[in-house]
Amino acid sequence: MRLFDTARGEVVPFTPGPVVTMYTCGITPYDATHVGHAAVYVTYDLLQRRLRDRGHDTKCVRNVTDVDDDMLRKARQVGVHYLDLAAAETARFDDDMAALDVLPCWSEPRATSAIPDIRGFIGMVLDRGHAYARGGAVYFDVSSFERFGQVSHKTRAEMLELAARHGGNPDDPNKDDPLDFVLWQPSAADEPSWESLWGPGRPGWHIECSALALRELGTTIDLHGGGADLVFPHHECEAAQSEAATGEPFVRHWMHQAMVRMDGEKMSKSLGNLVFVSDLRKEWDGRTIRLGVVAHHYRSSWEWDDGVMPGAAARLERWQAAGDGDGALAEVRARLDDDLDTPGAVAAIDAAAAAGQSVSAAAALLGVDVRA
Repeated sequence: MRLFDTARGEVVPFTPGPVVTMYTCGITPYDATHVGHAAVYVTYDLLQRRLRDRGHDTKCVRNVTDVDDDMLRKARQVGVHYLDLAAAETARFDDDMAALDVLPCWSEPRATSAIPDIRGFIGMVLDRGHAYARGGAVYFDVSSFERFGQVSHKTRAEMLELAARHGGNPDDPNKDDPLDFVLWQPSAADEPSWESLWGPGRPGWHIECSALALRELGTTIDLHGGGADLVFPHHECEAAQSEAATGEPFVRHWMHQAMVRMDGEKMSKSLGNLVFVSDLRKEWDGRTIRLGVVAHHYRSSWEWDDGVMPGAAARLERWQAAGDGDGALAEVRARLDDDLDTPGAVAAIDAAAAAGQSVSAAAALLGVDVRA
């Protein structure tokens, strides 16, 4: 199997051991699952399915960020407790993933479950001289970590622009460097707060994933991923703080899903140009939604339009009519091993079905049960 590695910038062999450890950044549950989310989690589901088909076991951890700035802001707006909001939206997300036949995660821990782990992790970073406490907060000192930039390879100017856009607050006067990022921060009066050696407060954005990955999977994990918008700052900061804390490599392979666009812009909550999976499910079979996603390569950004679902529904009907058998299975395996080439896999199944071959086994490898 060969996969594109974000940090190395090329397609390289992916050769894990018998048990593959994977961490995929999960949702911040303040709104419903949109097609961009679906694309991310279907991609890592496809990878798990092919790895299991190759004889590996997989341990995939997907966190739930149930406390952060966006969660707290939305909870204030709608007038509910932030954990009640998180519970309701996480349940809706789980329903959407089940409808798309995404394999259950090996573990799905919540950020609020990891506060002791996070405090201990911050202590490790401080003890190794990679962070400083000031004004009730703890900041990671990027100047102390020479490999900062190893995942994204961004210039300093690009990093500063992205940090400002994604809530990094480069103008914080307590920082030694505008790129230094928060590990622990004081809570506002109406925000949840936990005691710590540095004062009462709550975790920064990046720290939960490092603490949870270490707790659930160990020091070094085989593959880490999420949406391409997480490469910087989130995954860059994760890598820095994790390796600063443990002194060991954090991730062997970085894998990122390209953005789904709508009206020429990436589909995102901040822009409001969203197509929700729960709304699509009112009209379309979950397998159809999944087929609409897997027809596009995970590294290629693509545009959502009104033709996606009718085209996917017609494809599902053709595959169902082809019947039960292993036509195109070998070709689909080869295509998935070639950087998860799902468009090539879909084309191979299309051709086999058109030639009168039964394709249920090949479709199942893409997570589409045509026998149902």
